[in-house]
Amino acid sequence: MNKVLIVTYYWPPSGGAGVQRWLKFSKYLPELGWEPIILTVDPEYAAYPVTDFSLNDDLPSSIRVYPTPAINYFGIYSKNKSKIPTAGFANSIDNTLKGKIFRFIRGNFFLPDPRKGWNKYAFKKACELIEKEGIINIITTSPPHSTQLIGLKIKKKYPALNWIADLRDPWTDIYYYKQFYPTFISKSIDQRFEKSVLNKADKIITVGVSLKNLFSSKIKGVEYKTEVITNGYDEDDFTGITPIIPAMFTITYVGTLSDIYPIAGFLNAVQIFKDNGNEIILRFIGTVSQNQKDLIQSKSGDSILEFIPYVDHTAAIQYMLNTSVLLLIIPDHQSNKSIITGKIFEYIASGKPIICLGPLDGDAAGIIGNTEYRKTLSYLDSKGISEIMIQLISGKSLTQKNSNAFYSRRELTKKIIPLLINAKS
Repeated sequence: MNKVLIVTYYWPPSGGAGVQRWLKFSKYLPELGWEPIILTVDPEYAAYPVTDFSLNDDLPSSIRVYPTPAINYFGIYSKNKSKIPTAGFANSIDNTLKGKIFRFIRGNFFLPDPRKGWNKYAFKKACELIEKEGIINIITTSPPHSTQLIGLKIKKKYPALNWIADLRDPWTDIYYYKQFYPTFISKSIDQRFEKSVLNKADKIITVGVSLKNLFSSKIKGVEYKTEVITNGYDEDDFTGITPIIPAMFTITYVGTLSDIYPIAGFLNAVQIFKDNGNEIILRFIGTVSQNQKDLIQSKSGDSILEFIPYVDHTAAIQYMLNTSVLLLIIPDHQSNKSIITGKIFEYIASGKPIICLGPLDGDAAGIIGNTEYRKTLSYLDSKGISEIMIQLISGKSLTQKNSNAFYSRRELTKKIIPLLINAKS
C-alpha cells in the first residue's frame, strides 16, 4: 500500500471542525489503497481551544499516529489549558489594555502564529519517517499556518518529494488579521511566508472557489496547481439517529458566535415571527460572546433561550437533528464570500431547513442552494427571514431527504488520489 505523511497540528483529542477534515480523509484513504501516516503534536504539549474525546472513536486502529513534543507559547497567556483562545484571540476580543497588548504580541512576535513552537520537533520526526518509510508524498494542513512552514522546510531538504499544502482558511487575509495590530514589517514577513508556501508547494488544496481565487491572485500560476476539495459530512456520524421535529418551533445555531457575526436582523425577524402569534425556542450550541448573549437576551422578549456550551461532535449532530430549523451565520467581513464553515455540510446532511445569513453571492450560498428549505439572506433582511420562518411553521414537513452525496467524506476523499504520486516499485 502506498503511504502518505499527513502533518496536522489538530488531531483527536483536539475538537472543532478543523480536526475532522483529515481525520475523515484518513478514515477513507485506506479504502483507496493509501496508508495515511499521521504526524501531530502530543496532546500534553498542545494548545487546543477545545477538546473532543468522542472523535477518538472515529480512528481506525490500523492508523499510525506519531505525536511529538512542542513548545506551547500560549502558556505565556495562560497556564490553564482550558483558556486557550480560539482563532488566536480573535473570537473572544478583550479590549482592555492587557487584551490589546496580548493581541499585539501575538501578531508581531509569533509569526505566522504561536503554534510554531511545534515546528522543529515536527520537522525532525517528519525527516525520520520520510527516510524510514520511503515516503514520497506529504500533506501539510492549516491553520495553524505555521504547519505550512514545516512543509516548506521539508521540501527544501527533499526537493523530489511531492508536497501538497492544504489551506483551509485565508492566511494574511483572514477576517480577524487586523485585530493583531500587525506592523508593516510583521505583515511583510507573514506575506513572504505565505507566498513562499504557495510558490514552493507542488500542489495546493483549498476548501472553496473564492479561496482558490484569493491565493491565485498572489502568485502567478498558482491556479493551475490548486484543487478545490470542500469539507463534507460522514454518513456514519448520522447512523442510528432519528431526526425529531420538536413540539415547539426551534431554531438552532451550532458553533462560535463572536461579535463579528451579525445577528440583529435575525432577532428582529424573531420579533416579527412572534408578533404573528408564534412561539419559538432559540438554541445556541457553542461559544457565544458576552456581547452577543446580552443582545440576544435583550431582543428576544419572552422567547425561550437555550445557551449550551461546547459539546462533542456526536452531541452536536444530535442537536442538529432535533430542531425545526438550523441557523448559519457567515462573519461580516470583506472576505466573507470565501468563508465556508465546516458545519454547513452536516447541516445539509441533517435534512433540516437552513437559514443562512451572509453574502448572497458567497461560496456558502452556492453550496446551500436556493430552495424553499434552504435560503441565504442578507444580514438585515428581517422581513425575508421572518417570512421563511412563518412558511416553515405552517405545517409542512421539516425534514427533507438529503440528496447531496457529492459532499460525503468518502466521495471527497477520492479527489485526493489524483494529487498523489504512486511510489515506484
